[in-house]
Amino acid sequence: MSRALSVAAQTQYFALQAAMAESYGVEDATRMFAVEPSLSQEHNDRITEKSDFLQRINVVPVSELKGQKVMIGVSGPVTSRTNTKTTDRVAKDMVDLDALGYELFHTESDVGLPFATIDSWAKFPDFQQRYTAAVQKQIALDRIMIGFNGISAAIQSDIVANPMLQDVNKGWLQIAREQIPQQVLSEGATPGKITLGAGGDYANLDALVHDVKQMIDPVFRDAGDLVAIIGSDLLANDKAKLYANQAGTPTEKERIEEQQVIATYGGLPAFMVPFFPATGVVITSWDNLSLYYQDSSWRRHLIENPKRSRVEDYNGRNEGYVIEQLGKFAMIEAANLELI
Repeated sequence: MSRALSVAAQTQYFALQAAMAESYGVEDATRMFAVEPSLSQEHNDRITEKSDFLQRINVVPVSELKGQKVMIGVSGPVTSRTNTKTTDRVAKDMVDLDALGYELFHTESDVGLPFATIDSWAKFPDFQQRYTAAVQKQIALDRIMIGFNGISAAIQSDIVANPMLQDVNKGWLQIAREQIPQQVLSEGATPGKITLGAGGDYANLDALVHDVKQMIDPVFRDAGDLVAIIGSDLLANDKAKLYANQAGTPTEKERIEEQQVIATYGGLPAFMVPFFPATGVVITSWDNLSLYYQDSSWRRHLIENPKRSRVEDYNGRNEGYVIEQLGKFAMIEAANLELI
């Protein structure tokens, strides 16, 4: 049954319209408008602030849909000596020499806000801030979800068939599968399978992480900024083994809790991040992961849709995922890992 906004809800909705128009420097937020690049960057900064993980990596504005990577990163040593009597000095490139650039895809974050919800929130004087923060946080989470689960950029995505947004864009793991398959560990002694545990390909998580690290280009392997991103099931399994070994020893259990199990695996600091495959392992540095967005592409449109008894907030932009230096990234194929 269709319903209309209450008087209180209308007041909040009109205030939201006015605040959005003022924030983006437009006269009417109910007409589709392009966000100015400088304001687009501010908007993306606020989204990034909603996630600790996004604050660790690069969220970069670019002007073109396709192009060369933009982050500066030396692809090897730059120090040498030259006999200038016979040879010219040669400057070392400040970019990855893999010649593989980036590509952005149109991405939508459209939100329906039921009239009933606005009625419920109408009593809050900070309704606009609450709503904006909620949308920004979800966009941040969606970006992370795609980054670790995205496989393709389908013309028409299907949230039912792909609940982890696998068909919205190609994330970092898929880029690695396509561009550096030699740095994706997909099997051990048994084709198509990696076993972890006593009698398996790897006796423990330390050994697995160490082996994955060996796939990193030697130039980057000992740079000191590598981290191990490890799936929740692998960390839980390792934690369970520690508890089993320390059964009946309360002081040891407390030590495990305080130290968050083990600070390092394979000699690298270990992290767990949202939406990362539960049995996955990635070795890289935070600044090697990037999300690019086209600074002139953000479009926004706020409308009232009585046919659905809701307000609709349409957000569209072009964005894509980038591994800056391919030699500095290695992973396992999480779907192939089996705990024994």
